[in-house]
Amino acid sequence: MYRIVKKRVLNPTVTMMDIYAPLVAKKAKAGQFIILRVDEEGERIPLTVAGYDRTFGTVKIIFQIVGATTMKLNAKNEGDYIADFCGPLGCATEVEGLKKVCVVGGGVGCAIALPVAQRLNELGCEVHSVIGFRNKDLVILEDEFRACSKSLTIMTDDGSYGRQGVVTSPLKESLDGGAGYDKIIAIGPLVMMKFVVATAKPYGVPVTVSMNPIMIDGTGMCGGCRLTVGGKTKFACVDGPDFDGYEVDFDEAMERSRMYCDFEAHAREETCNLFKKEVE
Repeated sequence: MYRIVKKRVLNPTVTMMDIYAPLVAKKAKAGQFIILRVDEEGERIPLTVAGYDRTFGTVKIIFQIVGATTMKLNAKNEGDYIADFCGPLGCATEVEGLKKVCVVGGGVGCAIALPVAQRLNELGCEVHSVIGFRNKDLVILEDEFRACSKSLTIMTDDGSYGRQGVVTSPLKESLDGGAGYDKIIAIGPLVMMKFVVATAKPYGVPVTVSMNPIMIDGTGMCGGCRLTVGGKTKFACVDGPDFDGYEVDFDEAMERSRMYCDFEAHAREETCNLFKKEVE
């Protein structure tokens, strides 16, 4: 059993938790993920390591409340326990030797982008961050990004905070201005990462993308995160989750990511009904 040390609501649909898991905290690196189960009868879900404290033995996770398991997890409070917390898994993001990097995060993907930006900053890299959200109410981790970035640009779809528009707009402006990035690291919705790659391609800047959004099982057994990279079949959980953005077939990945929507909607409805019965 793994104790929830701290719980913080970042916005109405996103929650952050610190889990006491000293063995995981000892080995965790930016870009890796964990697998958890809320209870013994629950499903396993992968969540990216959003931070860690090796001294106190805690691992930070950030999740969006979208399905049955995240609803159950969000119902837990500080001092409660979850059944399983396994990791770290996956390959860490390659950050060594980089001098100037643009980190692009979208929505809850910023939870994955933040530890990467923090690690780059620790290594002396000049970090420029661009993060995007639908509106002001959904903005998360602003202070944390400011603390590790030389420049931070916040974009919202409706212009209610920061600049109005999409994350590729300030990225293109920087590239046009001769920013000289060694690499662009994009983490967020698949369609966002697809267009970040398309924006960077004319400038020849390497782009790393995280295919964490399509992972399900996290161990390579289910095949749910199968994708085509450079014409070859890869698994996001085992071979990634980071890949060369220019080699990823995003259209195929987006099609596969929609396969479980009906099943998850049904599971979410069942969980909602269970919560309603408990209240009654």
